[in-house]
This record gives sequence, structure tokens and C-alpha cells, in this order.
Amino acid sequence: MIKKILLYFAACNVLWACGGQEIFTPKPKGFNRIELPPHEYQKMQEQHPYSFEYSTSAVLEPDTFGQAEPDWVIVRYPELNSLIQFTYKPLNGDLNKLSKHIDDAFKLAGKHHVKATSQKEQVVELKNGKRAVTIELEGEVPSHFQFYMTDTSKHYLRGALYLMEPTLNDSLRPVIEYMKEDCWHILETLTWKK
Repeated sequence: MIKKILLYFAACNVLWACGGQEIFTPKPKGFNRIELPPHEYQKMQEQHPYSFEYSTSAVLEPDTFGQAEPDWVIVRYPELNSLIQFTYKPLNGDLNKLSKHIDDAFKLAGKHHVKATSQKEQVVELKNGKRAVTIELEGEVPSHFQFYMTDTSKHYLRGALYLMEPTLNDSLRPVIEYMKEDCWHILETLTWKK
């Protein structure tokens, strides 16, 4: 009988201790707010076989990668820790060169398949009447948007957007969309020099 009374008091004590308190629910992890600069553009002043307008929030610099060629450039966004890398190849009327560069563009995009959840390729008719090929990648990849343009006889230019931040891409979605909009502006304003 004493055991039953003690068990009854223990159960009442547990219920009384839990009943007067709020149940704690942890909040989901939050992400920092990212302040994006306004979309304002400036014309490229450097001497290359091509020209385009790029963001006033970015810095245009030569590509210093070990195998970089003279007309390769990087448009770096210091505040967003991201960049757009441009590789230029002269064609000199050689269609075999063009075919090789196009194959290389898809091979480079294919290297992201390990972490990509999808890849969308399309030929896009731009407002300026030119065409570009875009490759959009989804998933935890460092490059979400790649593209190339060519006049099929003299010039070939490939661009790839890279996020240098190791944070999950869901939290970087505003930066990705902002950068893609700048890539579209670059494509719309791209001109070839004779």
C-alpha cells in the first residue's frame, strides 16, 4: 500500500512539474540578410576583341589562372564574394575550333553533375537580335549559370558565374538571381570588335 501511495505522489509530482512550464520549441536556423547593390552598369574600357557593360559594383580584372590567355577576364563582385569568369577564343574561321570550344563548354558544365540536381540548356534569342546558349545548374554547385556566345567565324566567348561562399545555396538564392540578371545584361550588351 505504501508503494502505491509513493508511486501516486511521484506521478503527481512529475505531472505538476511539467504542467506549469511552457514547452520549448527550437527555432529553425536563420540566415543573414544580404544587401544587394542596385543594378547599375558601366561600359568596359579595357582593350579586348569584345566589349560589354558590367556592374558598377564589380571590378574588371585580368584572369590570373595559370593557363589564362590574354583576353580572359574576371568580373569580380567583392561584396558578394562571387565572380563571372570569361574565356575568349579567336576562331579565325575554323569551324572545328568552334565545335571543340562548344564541346568544352558542356564538359565544364558537366563537371558539376556530381552535386547538381538538374541542368537546363537552352538557345536564347536576345533582345539585341543575337543568340546565346545558357546552361543553368541547380543544387549545391559553385557555378549556377554558364553561357557562351559566338559569331561562328571570328569570336567565341564563354562566361561562368561562380559563388565563392560555402554556405548552402538556398540562403544564397538572392545573390544567384542578382548575378544571373547581371549575366543577362552582359549578354545583351556584348559586342564584337572587328
